[in-house]
Amino acid sequence: MQQIRQVRPPAGSLALWWLGQMGYIFKSPGGTTLGIDLYLSNSCAPLEPGLDLRRRVPVLIEPEELEVDVFACTHNHQDHTDPETLRRLRSKHSARFVGPPPSCAVFRTEGVPEDRIHMIWPDGEFRLADLTLRGVFALPTDATDLNHLGYLIRFGDGPTAYLTGDTADHELLAAAVRVRPQVMIACINGGFGNLSHWQAAGLAARLAPEVAVPCHYDLFPDNAADPRQFRAALAVRAPQVRYRELEYGKLWIYPEPPAGA
Repeated sequence: MQQIRQVRPPAGSLALWWLGQMGYIFKSPGGTTLGIDLYLSNSCAPLEPGLDLRRRVPVLIEPEELEVDVFACTHNHQDHTDPETLRRLRSKHSARFVGPPPSCAVFRTEGVPEDRIHMIWPDGEFRLADLTLRGVFALPTDATDLNHLGYLIRFGDGPTAYLTGDTADHELLAAAVRVRPQVMIACINGGFGNLSHWQAAGLAARLAPEVAVPCHYDLFPDNAADPRQFRAALAVRAPQVRYRELEYGKLWIYPEPPAGA
């Protein structure tokens, strides 16, 4: 968290750190920080008897240490809206909490003040400082939560990133093409109804971002996938889209600085 606080991204860029699964922290050139789907515990481990849902990725930021201006969730599955992470936050009175209705209900249950909670939906928008966060369509993957969405993330006049959220394949996902996102961050695990690596590559072909980043393939032993399959699928279905695999907790700035800069 201290490293994230110290980073000052160049004008016209966005900086992000991957914390595993679909958890990211984004930071703007103006210093605005956004956390999305931050699962900073091991609370899913006992949820499904017979499934190994123990986290394989270390918790890189303890909830008590987290400092973001906006804490957003795509839907109410526990690895995306985590009650334990929310319960342990010390920043409930300083951050804004954004999500669809079921996530907002968890925010309230875990002690987030009502004036800090902002409900969002597909095509809805939340703004704070130089951040514009827009909800986009996502197709629910099962009947336990029918309020999924993805996000379009933009800081000022910088590039736009599209985060799919958990979603099954559907033609309406391509509606994000209206804003021409330069970065697509997609689930690729194919398990439990999510996009497969092949379907995510097909979405990249329709959206034509400059860069595609895989996620949601890494955290649980019984819900994992090989990101190299996505790289190969992109080469076949969307060869014009560059593949970028992120490292846990390592800063990535887009657009990438020239080599040696």
